[in-house]
Amino acid sequence: MPEAALRLCGQTAVVTGASRGIGAAIARRLAQDGCDVIGLARSAESLSGTEAEVTATGRRFTPVAVALESRDSVYEALDGIRPLAPGILVHAAGINRRAAAVSHGDELWDEVLAVNLTAPFILTRELGRGMVERGSGKVVFVASMLSFQGGLTVPGYAASKGGVAQLTKAFANEWAPLGVNVNAIAPGYVGTDMNEALLADPIRATQITARIPAQRWGTPDDMAGAVAFLVSPDAGYVHGTVLTVDGGWLGR
Repeated sequence: MPEAALRLCGQTAVVTGASRGIGAAIARRLAQDGCDVIGLARSAESLSGTEAEVTATGRRFTPVAVALESRDSVYEALDGIRPLAPGILVHAAGINRRAAAVSHGDELWDEVLAVNLTAPFILTRELGRGMVERGSGKVVFVASMLSFQGGLTVPGYAASKGGVAQLTKAFANEWAPLGVNVNAIAPGYVGTDMNEALLADPIRATQITARIPAQRWGTPDDMAGAVAFLVSPDAGYVHGTVLTVDGGWLGR
């Protein structure tokens, strides 16, 4: 095994949203770097592809079914995860519900905030407690460009991702002196299911690509590489950072 792949050997990582897209890419990359992976998704069956990729690297994979919009489901999942003492936690799960602000109903707001902000807070607090007790750990949230911008017709999503950025800093301020690194990545436009509508619109997709200095959309593997850095020893002095992985979008 190459030396780089041994950097996280012996670690156990929890990855939410691990069934597809960015979460699946992160689970795969962390396994390649030596981690056993606990993958969370709505159903254990949906994790079969990720499980095959992780176990192909020789690492263990534990599937956990959870409905992140339900606090009861989150706490039930935690009962099975805590005994495994994970030292890495990555929040890749997220949803978006598009509706103009005047018609963005309470049910849309509540669902998006529950999945994107409340569940990550609970999981970080509960699993982070063990990291603090052990004096080491890595937590990576997935923020967004809409942690910095307001967007259009996505008030719940923008609010949740703004909250994620601030939550990252709040945890980091308390836990940095205790040996736990808390950071976030903020993906730009990435070719995943969440952006299917944009990708299917050739005019809008072309406009977005032209606006990105890198002249391409990001891939899930691009995001996984940034997470791999943040959970590695190389990021030992990185705390409370929201790392944009956007092809230069916000710098333009």
